[in-house]
Amino acid sequence: MKRTTLLLGATALAMAPAAVWADAHSERGSSGHLNIIYWQAPSTLNPYLSGGTKEVESASLILESLARFDDTGTMVPWLAADIPTVENGGVSEDLTSITWTIAEGVTWSDGSALTAADFIFTWEYCTHPEGGCAQASSYDGVTAVEAVGDNQVRVVFGSPTPFPYTAFVGSESPVLQAAQFADCLGARAPECTDANFGPIGTGPFVVDDFRPNDVIELSANPNFRFPDRPYFATVTFKGGGDATAAARSVCETGEFDYAWNLQIDPTILADMEAQGNCTVVTAFGTSVERLHLNQTNPDPALGDIRSTAEAGPHPFLTNPIIGQAMSMAIDRALLVEIGYGAGGQPTCNVLPAPELYASTANDACLTQDIAGANALLDEAGIVDTDGDGIREYEGTPISVLYQTSTNAVRQDTQALVKEWWSQIGIDTELRNIDASVFFGGDPASPDTFQKFYADIEMYTNNFAGVDPQAYMANWACDEWPGPDSQWQGSNIQRFCSEEYDALIVEMAGTADLARRGEIARMQNDMLVQSYSIIPLIHRGGVSAHASSIEGIRMSDWDSELWNIMDWRRAE
Repeated sequence: MKRTTLLLGATALAMAPAAVWADAHSERGSSGHLNIIYWQAPSTLNPYLSGGTKEVESASLILESLARFDDTGTMVPWLAADIPTVENGGVSEDLTSITWTIAEGVTWSDGSALTAADFIFTWEYCTHPEGGCAQASSYDGVTAVEAVGDNQVRVVFGSPTPFPYTAFVGSESPVLQAAQFADCLGARAPECTDANFGPIGTGPFVVDDFRPNDVIELSANPNFRFPDRPYFATVTFKGGGDATAAARSVCETGEFDYAWNLQIDPTILADMEAQGNCTVVTAFGTSVERLHLNQTNPDPALGDIRSTAEAGPHPFLTNPIIGQAMSMAIDRALLVEIGYGAGGQPTCNVLPAPELYASTANDACLTQDIAGANALLDEAGIVDTDGDGIREYEGTPISVLYQTSTNAVRQDTQALVKEWWSQIGIDTELRNIDASVFFGGDPASPDTFQKFYADIEMYTNNFAGVDPQAYMANWACDEWPGPDSQWQGSNIQRFCSEEYDALIVEMAGTADLARRGEIARMQNDMLVQSYSIIPLIHRGGVSAHASSIEGIRMSDWDSELWNIMDWRRAE
């Protein structure tokens, strides 16, 4: 049974659904209308076509998974009757399969039954070679998804898989209705506008109207399996604007009930909360604000092949000494002070949590060292030869285009980093792009973070759940975005290492929890010490809700809206 203990050690497993309201005043629709603002507007309601948080979280009101992660990181059954384990027979003794039992009474919002066929189809949809699925890593190692009787789904792995809770677990891996998406496989996936903009789901709400990059109107699912929920009858999910305006719309004007991702001056936010109209909530998980250093050549002169393997390596950012100097020049503590407050912590790791996986090998970056950065570059012979204040590398001036989404805190960060880099002889051009475009999934747009038509870009990313196996697999060599995958792919900086890929394989076959921790820390250190990625801030999710809203249990391990069916307005 030792293997079973290790299998369960990565996360606490709960065997009962989330707590629910039980008083007589709680019934479906009894709280009226709910207004939510995500100042980054969703561009699709199909999370398999966009890795953006705004798409994943808005879709989570409609689409669901077999299991979710609550506000403590505990796995809870959702569409499943319970969590499969070796002990209860749901996970095979050889760790090559997991069998889920679908909970009784689950139907799609159109009244049809949820069946194993929907899960089989979803796996086929995301793993289709021409589909460009943004969540493909959730299905890594899966060789088959099978129906077992009328109400069970078996996920089969090609080798022993100690943490089998990836496929159909968490908000990034929901089930799609096979009947609705049947004609949307492969290259046709982005063309299915009706399905992508109005998916039929099992969740608490249904889509009444979706205007991409603007607003979603939703109403309570009449066929939701809990007859008393959701407590809100209708929801307006508004996108656009900026974080400060979103905070004011909840904390000052009362126009909205919930505002997401309030990345604003922490002093301003505290002053807003002091007015008594709102409550600020924070949850730490694995979110890291980071810099990606393009390992391919983004020169516009290369046309359609730029930022691809065909473009060749970047003229200087593949030299880790340059990335190391850039990292040393940054004062992470100051970035936290001016932009994050209690919602941020300086970090040198792309994988900052849980504790088992958090490395301490890179902590030198916590202390800014501009003098040391200059000495490092000088010693490497990367110097300013023509006296213009800009160092050159093999004849190429070290001038970078540094892009991110439009956001006051991110623009403040850009300005400070540009100044620090100027002190080590690196010239920086700043660019910011509307978040709806930057994080959008339009394969025709030149401005998405996946296309990465710049030298450096900055944003935050994290993963659902508490086991990092699938997340760290994002940096596999075959995860580069490119035209062949409609620019979907998780390896944004185009990092590639055979040694790293070998660690991905080893992690997938390792049951010992201590060794899994070692492997994850090795992966983190390899990424960070390649200086293709520079972690900056371990970010807590910061949102605010109207003081009249009860039941919110904000999670940074899943969609922060994971328990929206339990939200209600206080009487």
